[in-house]
Amino acid sequence: MMKWLKKNTKELTHTVDLSNNTYNNITELIDNAKDSADFIHYPQKTAFHNVYISYYKAMIDGELLHRDVLPYIIHSKAFKSLKDLKDILPIESVSITKDIKEIQNKLLRGFIVVQFGEYDEECAVIRAENSSTNRAVSVSEIEFSVIGPKEAFIENLDSNLYLIRRRLPVPELRFKEIIIGKYSKTRVIIAYLEGIANIENINTVSQRIQDIESEVIPDSSFLEQMISDNTKSVFPQLVTTERPDRVVAMLNYGQVAILSEGSPQALLGPTGISEYFVSPEDYYLSWLLGSLFRFIRFLSVIFSTFATPLYVAILTFHYQMIPKDLLAPLISSRVNIPFPPILEVLFLELTIELLREAGARLPTKVGQTLGIVGGIVIGQASVEAGLTSNILLIIVSLSALASFTTPIYKMANTIRILRFPFIFFAAIWGGVGIVIAMSFIIVHLLRLESLGRPYLSPIYPPRLLDMTDTVIRLPYNRILKRPISLGTKLPSKEMVKEMRKKKDIDE
Repeated sequence: MMKWLKKNTKELTHTVDLSNNTYNNITELIDNAKDSADFIHYPQKTAFHNVYISYYKAMIDGELLHRDVLPYIIHSKAFKSLKDLKDILPIESVSITKDIKEIQNKLLRGFIVVQFGEYDEECAVIRAENSSTNRAVSVSEIEFSVIGPKEAFIENLDSNLYLIRRRLPVPELRFKEIIIGKYSKTRVIIAYLEGIANIENINTVSQRIQDIESEVIPDSSFLEQMISDNTKSVFPQLVTTERPDRVVAMLNYGQVAILSEGSPQALLGPTGISEYFVSPEDYYLSWLLGSLFRFIRFLSVIFSTFATPLYVAILTFHYQMIPKDLLAPLISSRVNIPFPPILEVLFLELTIELLREAGARLPTKVGQTLGIVGGIVIGQASVEAGLTSNILLIIVSLSALASFTTPIYKMANTIRILRFPFIFFAAIWGGVGIVIAMSFIIVHLLRLESLGRPYLSPIYPPRLLDMTDTVIRLPYNRILKRPISLGTKLPSKEMVKEMRKKKDIDE
């Protein structure tokens, strides 16, 4: 048994090494590729001689192969050498190479390899990627807005770059490509506007991505965790968005965008904490409406975080804070409750989280039904059974509802998590415990950074000119073109005054 185990372990280790390393020659590459059922390698007769064609059937476009490649190779009398393929094939991406590493990488990405001899080192590599599996550009589902563009990124990187380039048709828009992933060979694009984005931010992002040592990168969320300044923090340090219009707007502000193959979302940074509570729809409404909705959103976040901790603190330590008119209803609602406020709150909070998770994992229609029916049935039953009070049920429901107003999903998750430490601190020390917990959070945020930039900017360090687009949004003629906190060039006082002048209509 031990001999068998050692033998198979050795064979397994050898196989992993082969998949990780570049083959020494074309013979070794083709012989090993033949072990895969989707690899095709066969001789093809042409007008003057035979050629050998190799490709992975699952990776190429079969229609393109039979329409734009094989007819020209088989019937063209001008095909006498591999270099002639560049002239006779109606495909722009045809290269002649002996580099075994390039041949291997392109073969695995949907290219066709053509050789004169079965094991000739020189090959023609023809691009024939299969794009039929890519879904069409669809409506944004996570960051939906009533007013404004509806397009969202998809899993195809080239399509996502097109959505950005179409909105920013300027030569200053730069796409820097980096290949990462030991096995996945994932394409990652760093997008920025040259001359606007701070060079330090670009270098920081590039260096952190190049330093990633991982075997597979299936989604941009992996990149976010790997390049974040503090991986132990519950606060997201890069904005995740599926909207091309938001990416374009932030690129114009001086931020850097990160996109990866196979991910329908882009990462934006460096960011400040206020950006996680900003919806793109705020900019498509008048500044009064946009500011009002944004202010309501900030109040909702505060209420969602502190409502249940304050309930626990007041009922446990600070009875004198309860108004006399509210005291009688509160006593009557809790007279049959056998649990202390902390257990009562935890029961309802965990129930809400269970309903939220169950609704998210089930199919859409079933999940919506579960959330509505389950919430009503469980809430009503828990009150009638004497497990919770009516007042707490209302507070927890409003708190859960307020948490949904956060536009960025990952920040909404953070608010959900933060609520529990505040509840425990409130149960131990009351209002003092809430202040202590808040002090820890503030200190953590003061030390936190996003790509080397302060996370609390422009609040701290204070940037008064940048605060015109935080909790409220002033009219466009009162907002700086680009935030100073991103390292952009500081405008002169004369420029600010000129920008804020009201333009008269020429008659």
